[in-house]
Amino acid sequence: MQKIKVGFIGCGNMGGALAKAVAKSGIAEIFLADTLIDKAQNLAEQISANISSAEEIARMCKYIFLGVKPQMMSSLIEEISPILKTRDDRFILVTMAAGIKIEKFNLMLNAKMPIIRIMPNTPVAVGKGMILYSLCKAITETEETEFCIILENAGKLDKLDEDLIDAGCAISGCGPAFVYMFAESMAKAGVECGLPTEKAIKYAAQTLLGAAELMLTSQKSPEVLRREVCSPKGSTIEGVIALQNSQFDQSVNTCVKASFKRTVELGK
Repeated sequence: MQKIKVGFIGCGNMGGALAKAVAKSGIAEIFLADTLIDKAQNLAEQISANISSAEEIARMCKYIFLGVKPQMMSSLIEEISPILKTRDDRFILVTMAAGIKIEKFNLMLNAKMPIIRIMPNTPVAVGKGMILYSLCKAITETEETEFCIILENAGKLDKLDEDLIDAGCAISGCGPAFVYMFAESMAKAGVECGLPTEKAIKYAAQTLLGAAELMLTSQKSPEVLRREVCSPKGSTIEGVIALQNSQFDQSVNTCVKASFKRTVELGK
C-alpha cells in the first residue's frame, strides 16, 4: 500500500510530537522542514523521516502541517501559497496556530483551500494528548476518518465547531501548564511536610493521573468525585475548605479566561 505523504513545516515541541505520533501510524511517509536544520535532522533520525523544505512539502504532501507560531504564519503562507495554487492534486492544510480562524487562512492564501484546524496539547508527546479539530466544508468524511487515523497515536481527538475551539484551547491547550503548577505546589507542600522531593513529585503526578482517569471513566461529575473523597471532619475536607477560602475556584476561572482572551487576540 502506498503511504500517505505527510509534511511538517516547523518541528518545534508540538510539531515534533505530532510527527512522532504520525510515524507510529505506519501508513505515512513523513517529511520535515525547519529553519533549524539540526532539529529537523535529529527528529528525522528518530522517526525515519525525510529532511525536506517548506517548498517541497507544499508541492508534494497530501497533509501539510503548519507548525509555526501565529506571528510567523503570514510569511509562511506568502512563501508556499504560489506553490499550492499550482497543484492539481488533492492536499489538505493542517494548522495549529492559536487564534487564527480558517476564514483568515483563506484571506491570507487569497484562495479557498481544504483546511483542518487543530488545537493539540503537549501530552501528545506521550500519546495522551487532547486534540481539538475543526473542518472546513471542503473536507470529506473519508478524509476526516483518514486524518483521525494518522493522529490516533497522539491521544484523543474531538471535533468541535470552530467558534468554540478557542475556548477549548484555553482548557486543553493551555491547561497542562496549569496542571503542572498545581502539581508543583502540591509537591513543594509535601516536601515541607517532610517528604523527599522525588517522592513528593511522583505522588503528585500519579495522583493527578489516577484522578483524571477516574473522572474520564466513572461518568461522575468532578463535584461528585470530590465529595466522595471527603469524609466529614476528615483530612481531605480540611484541605478543600482551605482551597475554597483561598479563592481557588476564582483563580482557576481567571487564568482560563486570561488564556482565552489572549488566544482570541492572537487571531486578530
